[in-house]
Amino acid sequence: MSAVKDATLPDERTLPTSGLRKLLTRPELGSVVGALAVFVFFAVAADGFLRASSLSTVLYASSTIGIMAVPVALLMIGGEFDLSAGVLVTSSALVSSMFSYQMTANTWVGVGVSLLVTLAIGAFNGFMLTRTKLPSFIITLGTFLMLTGMNLGFTKLIDGTVSTKTIADMEGFSSAHAVFASTLTLGGVDVKVTILWWLGLVALASWILLRTRTGNWIFAVGGNEDAARAVGVPVARTKIGLYMGVAFGAWISGQHLLFSFDAVQSGEGVGNELIYIIAAVIGGCLITGGHGSAIGSAVGALLFGMTSKGIVFAEWNPDWFKFFLGAMLLLATLLNAWVRKRAEATK
Repeated sequence: MSAVKDATLPDERTLPTSGLRKLLTRPELGSVVGALAVFVFFAVAADGFLRASSLSTVLYASSTIGIMAVPVALLMIGGEFDLSAGVLVTSSALVSSMFSYQMTANTWVGVGVSLLVTLAIGAFNGFMLTRTKLPSFIITLGTFLMLTGMNLGFTKLIDGTVSTKTIADMEGFSSAHAVFASTLTLGGVDVKVTILWWLGLVALASWILLRTRTGNWIFAVGGNEDAARAVGVPVARTKIGLYMGVAFGAWISGQHLLFSFDAVQSGEGVGNELIYIIAAVIGGCLITGGHGSAIGSAVGALLFGMTSKGIVFAEWNPDWFKFFLGAMLLLATLLNAWVRKRAEATK
């Protein structure tokens, strides 16, 4: 019985003997401390940062990263990562746009086809990983290169340019825009619908991780894949499901991209996969797997949003953004390593 428990329960679910020790074992502790520090810093350094409209802008910037950071975090907890996540967002938008335009169909038909295609690509990543036993770096790097070429090649072949044709005048565009790219007014403040998508995904992912058997499986395969397999955890199915989760996030982000601008540039998305991974790592996920949380990924995305927009509000040279991002990544990684040691010490 003890062997099963060790293989299926994550370290952070052990029950410490005091509230302080329990706090110290939380994977998102480092990111929360960092987020508070960054918030206070820009509240002092940037005029207007605390305005409701400014905070709404920060949340929107965070949500566009957070929607992908959540499933990427779950994948990293499961011991893998996905280098194709950034271009998959663009692929999702391209499929939706080109299918709707070329077939002169209701845009919701394109949205549905895009969902099926995007999930299939995610399943392909997971299937190749589990069948070939190659590192996820190799598998998803290959997918990244293939999707990058396909995005450009198919767009130029079908539309004759590097961007898709506008679909703003097609049937179903207005309702799809309302679902994926609308702006709501709450208390006199404009709030992008992506923030609601983001919060919903965080809540769903947290429930999966902390309240379901699937959550146990995710932590188990990330902590020790062989031990998890030995006690009956469906390792292959779990990893394929995690990659499909990343694909689902890419589908949401892709539809937002499309219905925000009604056309898509085929070269977009390259490099964004690193941003999603950075947000997850800042939020407490370990590269080695088995440790992290959905809430941590949300805080990591919030840190990204506060830094990117805080620099603008402070009227600093935006060239410094990546410096701050790199510094946050390094500090968060060091703090997360310390938190991990504290978590292990409480066993």
